[in-house]
Amino acid sequence: MNITHIGGPTTLLELDGVRLLVDPTFDAPGRRYSFGWGTSSRKTAGPALSIDDLGRIDAVLLTHDQHADNLDTSGRALLARVPLVITTPAGARRLGASGLRLWESTKVDSLEITATPSRHGPAWAVPIVGPTTGFALRGSSGVVWISGDTVVFPGVLEVADRFDVDIAVLHLGKVQFGLTGPARFTMTGRDAVRLCSAIKPRKIVPVHYEGWSHFHEGRAEISAAFPQDALTWLVPGVQTALS
Repeated sequence: MNITHIGGPTTLLELDGVRLLVDPTFDAPGRRYSFGWGTSSRKTAGPALSIDDLGRIDAVLLTHDQHADNLDTSGRALLARVPLVITTPAGARRLGASGLRLWESTKVDSLEITATPSRHGPAWAVPIVGPTTGFALRGSSGVVWISGDTVVFPGVLEVADRFDVDIAVLHLGKVQFGLTGPARFTMTGRDAVRLCSAIKPRKIVPVHYEGWSHFHEGRAEISAAFPQDALTWLVPGVQTALS
């Protein structure tokens, strides 16, 4: 598998000849975006690649469409240019895309894509925050799991029961807002350690930890939570081969 981290949660994956773009965010930095209910965040870093640099895209995997750090204005415009967008059923209705229910699967060529559990914050926040999803990608070389924006909860731990995960791409960053106090809406590094102890991936790839003001843990804090050399850090804009 080849993976390129573009910024935030945005990655370009190449598996079995299929090119997948996850959570497209291509706006320039500086703008503040409303996330609803009085919360907001400012984009502090731009993408490492432009849309014109991407080349062919076979499908977009969209963990959710309601927050600009996962789908910003430029990313939303890009959706009309790709042949397939796979997201939550609610997002599919809004976007005219293809929606996957929990544990439902579809195929892009020979690559099997399954929707996995994701909860974007405490249980009380779900009606406010809205639904999200992760994705398990099963190809000839194993399973790549994209966590999506989630905290650790019993549902996400079910991934360990259903898949032997080779590569885990984890959305981290400890998202918090002043309005909601100590509530966290994505994992911390310590949360990720707990999750990986259950899922036991061969490689752990952190994304979604930089480039926005609502992230409260970056590379240093995430690294400190894990044993040395446990994580595979990507250089933004540089294609990395993982096997």
